[in-house]
Amino acid sequence: MKCVDRHPIIVTDQKAACEIFWTKVCGLTVGFSSSWFVYLTAADGSASIAFMSPDHPSAPPGPEKFGGQGMCLELQVEDAGAALAELTARGLNVEYPLTDEPFGQRRFGFRDPSGLWVDVVQQTQPKEGWWDRYMVAGGAADAAAGQRESESGKGGIRTPDTRLTHV
Repeated sequence: MKCVDRHPIIVTDQKAACEIFWTKVCGLTVGFSSSWFVYLTAADGSASIAFMSPDHPSAPPGPEKFGGQGMCLELQVEDAGAALAELTARGLNVEYPLTDEPFGQRRFGFRDPSGLWVDVVQQTQPKEGWWDRYMVAGGAADAAAGQRESESGKGGIRTPDTRLTHV
């Protein structure tokens, strides 16, 4: 399957408030907006999200109204401190302060009007040995090999500590 786009659709009674929040505070651009649906995207196309009113007849089967639990949207940035300064200057209320995590992230977090938790993350070097207890047998060796492949231009996937490992 080849995707031409991918984005979550948050079903919420707060569609209008989410549109305002994500455009005014987070700087996204409206790609499409109607009384029941809004599609928002970053100017460079690196991220997109949509919000839909729960009572529209075109709603696909299954998506009940979002209750604010069980989902986290991660926005990976180059500089979490700069992102924090930019967003708070626009009025963002931060719920999780800028924190340097031992597992290799510098991050802060907040909720949007729908209740969606947003984690703004900068990848950093994890504390030495922090991920060792979570690696499966051969995981560390595979991760090191994946890093070498990544540096040589070959494939791999990112592990939580930002190293690459074989698929």
